[in-house]
Amino acid sequence: MTHATPLYFDYAATTPVDDRVIEAMLGCLGRAATFGNPASSGHFHGQAARQVVDHARRQVAERIGAHPDDVVWTSGATESNNLALKGIAQAFEQPGHLVTSQLEHKAVLDTVAELERQGWAVTRLAPDANGLIQPETVRAALRTDTRLVSLMAVNNELGTLTDFAAIGALVRAHGALLHVDAAQAVGKVRIDLAAQAVDLMSFSAHKVYGPKGIGALYVGPRARNGLRAQMHGGGHERGLRSGTLATHQIVGMGSAFELAGQPGDAEHQRLEQLARRLRDGLLALPGVSLNGCAAQRIPHTLNLRIEASGFNSRLLASELALSTTSACNSASNAASHVLLALGLSEQQARNSVRLSIGRYTSEAEVEKAIEVFTRVIGAAAAALW
Repeated sequence: MTHATPLYFDYAATTPVDDRVIEAMLGCLGRAATFGNPASSGHFHGQAARQVVDHARRQVAERIGAHPDDVVWTSGATESNNLALKGIAQAFEQPGHLVTSQLEHKAVLDTVAELERQGWAVTRLAPDANGLIQPETVRAALRTDTRLVSLMAVNNELGTLTDFAAIGALVRAHGALLHVDAAQAVGKVRIDLAAQAVDLMSFSAHKVYGPKGIGALYVGPRARNGLRAQMHGGGHERGLRSGTLATHQIVGMGSAFELAGQPGDAEHQRLEQLARRLRDGLLALPGVSLNGCAAQRIPHTLNLRIEASGFNSRLLASELALSTTSACNSASNAASHVLLALGLSEQQARNSVRLSIGRYTSEAEVEKAIEVFTRVIGAAAAALW
């Protein structure tokens, strides 16, 4: 007996690659394609590869309001975070002070912990009752030796928004640099780095219907001269990230960013309607409540605490593909550090689930998810009688 594939509600973990992105990537694979090494500028094949890489760089830059020369290719947001934090830290002769939060992705938290071992003083901000890092909280943490602030734009577990534009303004006035992990933000939050006071911003293609294994770091003018490379061996990417460029993946990222929507467009409105139906339907069930701010958030991600009697999230797994913790915690099977930072008990954190919707989510799938939760919660409660 075969079982149906669980419906996909884990877009925050990764997105399927858009067919249009795949088509663009195929143009760089095979003998008849643009397969050359972009660094081989002495012949046609290398020049052709350089042209498509430069086009992709412009596509990414246009989506984020940056100059193409400010876009540095990496293997993903994890590498971008490492390059941003370690690269700036190494620009100073003596360790200084760094501000981040308890809600960050492990790619930031673990990198910050490494800098702390190297002598950097670190302030890890606690969220407010709604799971937000407020600008005034950041302002209060700044010290005379604060060199860098690192905060995510959209929390990967909660879907809550950080006002990085307001935070950037006060950090810049203080004389420090702001790094923003925007892996979850492209296509969901308006990004205009020509107007926003952000010095470094990390991106990953696979969160926005592009391929895995490719990302980028925006390096603004205030960070450019100080940033130190972490990958050496050839001086690629203006000396900031050595290694042969993965042309097909870069083209895929450029295509994905060009296709990414913006808040207010038809797709964003469709997802807002689906998310509202999903949230209202699930919060109407007994013992279900929302983790994180109900207002200052993207519509795509929903984190729910389920304290209904007898409920176990594993009961959903055969029908719904969702997360019981973030992908960065799943290897250790640890309770979510984000939910624990909100003040939840370990049991409450383990009884929380994240659902995230995206480009291919349908109204029928949302209705099915509500039906599955209703049935599982009802059956769990009935089993206790």
